[in-house]
Amino acid sequence: MSPTQCPSGSVRPAAVVNADIRDLWRRSGGHLSPEDEEQYQRLLVEWAAATNGSDRPAA
Repeated sequence: MSPTQCPSGSVRPAAVVNADIRDLWRRSGGHLSPEDEEQYQRLLVEWAAATNGSDRPAA
């Protein structure tokens, strides 16, 4: 399953992005290729936008 873009500036739910992240790690066997690493970084940015920082632990 590859991540899909939402129309014009909308943000996918964090749970959907998280599922894509988990799927990427599962498919890679825990060892990301350079291409997978790029996708992972994009997904992390998307996840952060979706959570708006709300899933971060308190410092």
